[in-house]
Amino acid sequence: MGRRDLIDLTPIGYVERDERDADLSGDELRDRPARIVLDPALTDGLLGLEPGSDIVVLFYFHESTGYDLQLHPRGDPSRPLRGVFATRSQYRPNPVGLTVVRVQRVEGNVLEVVGLDALDGSPVLDVKPHASYFDAPYLE
Repeated sequence: MGRRDLIDLTPIGYVERDERDADLSGDELRDRPARIVLDPALTDGLLGLEPGSDIVVLFYFHESTGYDLQLHPRGDPSRPLRGVFATRSQYRPNPVGLTVVRVQRVEGNVLEVVGLDALDGSPVLDVKPHASYFDAPYLE
């Protein structure tokens, strides 16, 4: 196997939600608004993000423990067994999530968004603008 160097990431902020989300599925989470509260020292980095913008949010599945290399998507045994890298499961060797969300409001260091499937308290690793050129499959 190739090199496996330790990578040290520091969250740029955290997800906040008004309701408990422990029993909600990813789809139910995406339907509810959430806030991404950035470290105040990073507020200037939000310049140019406006309501209606779509952004890519990378976050850490902080409540995820362990993983299997093969699983049934969504834990549903009626679905065919798949490799973890062919699923969106939170149970991964590196539990990193990625979701495209819509910005509803920017106020100071807080982004109000809809479409985020991260739990309350999830560490946010990065935010980038969604760009169809980069975020669509490469076609020759």
